[in-house]
Amino acid sequence: MNFKKTTTEQEMRKMLKDGRIIFQPLTIRCIRPDQATNSRRFNVLIEVTWGKQSARFAVEMKALFTPKAFENAVNQLKASALPAGTFPMVLLPYLDESKLNELERAKISGIDLCGNGIVIVPNRLFVFRVGERNRFTSSAPIKNIYRKNTSMVPRVFLARPNFEKVSEVLAEINARNLFVSAFNRTAMGMGTVSKAIKSLEDDLIVSREQGPIRLVQPDKLLARLLENYAPGKPAITRVRVSVAFSELPGRLATLSTELRLPIVATGLGSVTRYAVMQRGETLSVYCPRPETLIARLPASESERFPNLEIFATEDESICFDSRPDKKTGFRWAAPVQTYLELMRGDKRDRETAEQVRIDLIRQAGAA
Repeated sequence: MNFKKTTTEQEMRKMLKDGRIIFQPLTIRCIRPDQATNSRRFNVLIEVTWGKQSARFAVEMKALFTPKAFENAVNQLKASALPAGTFPMVLLPYLDESKLNELERAKISGIDLCGNGIVIVPNRLFVFRVGERNRFTSSAPIKNIYRKNTSMVPRVFLARPNFEKVSEVLAEINARNLFVSAFNRTAMGMGTVSKAIKSLEDDLIVSREQGPIRLVQPDKLLARLLENYAPGKPAITRVRVSVAFSELPGRLATLSTELRLPIVATGLGSVTRYAVMQRGETLSVYCPRPETLIARLPASESERFPNLEIFATEDESICFDSRPDKKTGFRWAAPVQTYLELMRGDKRDRETAEQVRIDLIRQAGAA
């Protein structure tokens, strides 16, 4: 099978009919499509053979392979009365090892279009195959909602875990995006937010089955954000500013307003706001135009004794949900950004990150 982006249930059904779904060492034969029972209609009825052993399976088919699609397929099989003499099976484009293990625990068979699967006939047959690569790039409408600007949609649920409707999510994102709220950058659109929320639902991270849109798995959300965190390698300018270190945040906040220039502490630079950790007297910030900022500071470039390092970036996501200091107005990174940066550090940083993670999950649960 050639590498492709998506498939449909109609295509999957035809592959079964034509005998093009291979799961060695078994032979799969389609008996009839649209197998009806008293309670519902299954996608197809198949017969699986290995030597003299054979068994029939009622197949629940899904064209998506998101966690939600997988969960729906399994739940539909569990809730339905199977045709007499048949066993339950799911068919998805791709099944990873964790899903196959889950199927084994549920005593449900499952195969995919890539050659992975598990076939269970109690006391007669057990075949488990894993390791074939995923030949489908994605089953989500947005390629990756956990990276760059689109990641502001999942990130907002860590700041506010419950919303009544999608328009509230959109408004909250644009209000917490400093580039939009204070510096007139293009706001995120409703279409992007709607698609991202659908992906979060498919990943079982948010739910709106009971009405409101709510975060249900903050730990899984943090794991996905960490897995996809790609900050790039911005240029760094280090300077020595001739002011007391305690006065530096206030000076930067003033210049941010005067120059209409986003200036936000990095996650590592904000760690003491969210966890117990000693930091040296060097303030690290994100700023899209370091040269403009330096021109207004009593500063000289210094690699040996800097007290300010500036990362040149216009990445809106890393500055998202920055928290203004009540006294100085200086903006510190959001706790989730601090967590992501700490987790990319050494052992001490990662241990400190656990403090931030626990607080994020606790706050999400309390809300």
